[in-house]
Amino acid sequence: MLGRYTTGPFARRGRSIAEAPSLVRGRPRPGSGSSTRPRLYSAPMPERPIDLRSDTVTRPTEAMRRAMADAVVGDDVFGDDPTVIALEERAADLLGKDAGLFVASGTMGNLVSMMAHLGRGQEVIAGKAHHLVIDEAAGHAVIVGASARSLEDQADGTLDLHAIDAAFRDPNDVHEPLSGLVTLENTHAHSMARPLTPSYEREVAEIARRHGVPLHIDGARFWNAVVAQRVEGVTGRDLAAPADSVTFCLSKALGCPVGSVVVGSRDFIARARRARKMVGGGMRQAGVLAGAGLVALSDGPEGMIDRLADDHANARRLAEALADMAGVRSAGGIAQPTPGRLDPDRVLTNFVLFKVDRDRRAFLDALAARNVWMVEYAHGQVRAVTHNDVSAADIDTVIAATREALADTAHLALPDPTAEPIAATV
Repeated sequence: MLGRYTTGPFARRGRSIAEAPSLVRGRPRPGSGSSTRPRLYSAPMPERPIDLRSDTVTRPTEAMRRAMADAVVGDDVFGDDPTVIALEERAADLLGKDAGLFVASGTMGNLVSMMAHLGRGQEVIAGKAHHLVIDEAAGHAVIVGASARSLEDQADGTLDLHAIDAAFRDPNDVHEPLSGLVTLENTHAHSMARPLTPSYEREVAEIARRHGVPLHIDGARFWNAVVAQRVEGVTGRDLAAPADSVTFCLSKALGCPVGSVVVGSRDFIARARRARKMVGGGMRQAGVLAGAGLVALSDGPEGMIDRLADDHANARRLAEALADMAGVRSAGGIAQPTPGRLDPDRVLTNFVLFKVDRDRRAFLDALAARNVWMVEYAHGQVRAVTHNDVSAADIDTVIAATREALADTAHLALPDPTAEPIAATV
């Protein structure tokens, strides 16, 4: 599934970037009995691709590369890599937790957290569109041995509080699994990456603790949620406080090449560390990778947290431009429940989700021919994700290329949207 995002926009069609077509092949117009002529693309392309498929595509900054090259290393499995230790302590301090654990990915972060919290045969309560449920290869079932009770996600990224409370199983009924964990996703991808608030998280935590189970936050883009709410004075500690464990990605919006960090109590991290070893996640001279994470979490101009506001501003400006383009419409579903034009007010972080009123694949091919890459997303949507490698000037180029791609594909018939595949949500 990751290959869709790491080998270029044509990977799903068996082609590399170098083999990407320079034209859109016309489809027969209804009733014409003949094919249209191929339409050549003559618009100038940017020198390098503007890659909006995901924030996972970011390249490490020069400061990160220097830190990686100069990192003092040990053996992290023995627990003596000083750079890894520094990263784990920095992450725990930023989020107000006792300890941290450096892991290879966000999926591994969720996996070892579930292994640390749950016994085999227990159940996790989560949203049906959460990454943990639909995009982690059923690790909760295959590796953790836990079932998932999936609730309907809402348009603000939340789960209904009454539904969470009602989802807990009867521990006296031997037919039912034992409820063992509640999870939230912050930001929430399918709702257009909406940030959850500290007050909502506290309400969920209260329900979980009333039932005697912990709360885990899948914060793949946790720092986007923090930055989006800074105007209300929200800090990382505020968003992490209600949870027993939090995982956040270094390799998404923070721009690092590899890794995530899990934070929680010392006892929890000790169990998660054992789980990491069990699933093959023990890394040796991992300080080479952790060095980039320390840069990302640092204060000052080389740190990556404060600059997320630029990504949010770029996403909002792109959405405002898309909203005025003929052929672009509401993403539908929980990303934008109201039909009609795309609503830029739905964009609060770095995701822009929308639909086009024509063949989606042809539109994306037309964009790719102009060296602008977006990606197929769930529910027939198109996703554009802003990040450190996309500048304000790049957004101008993307806007122009999108207008041209829409113009070049306006003659193509719209396929049945119910036949659109569900794409992964990395």
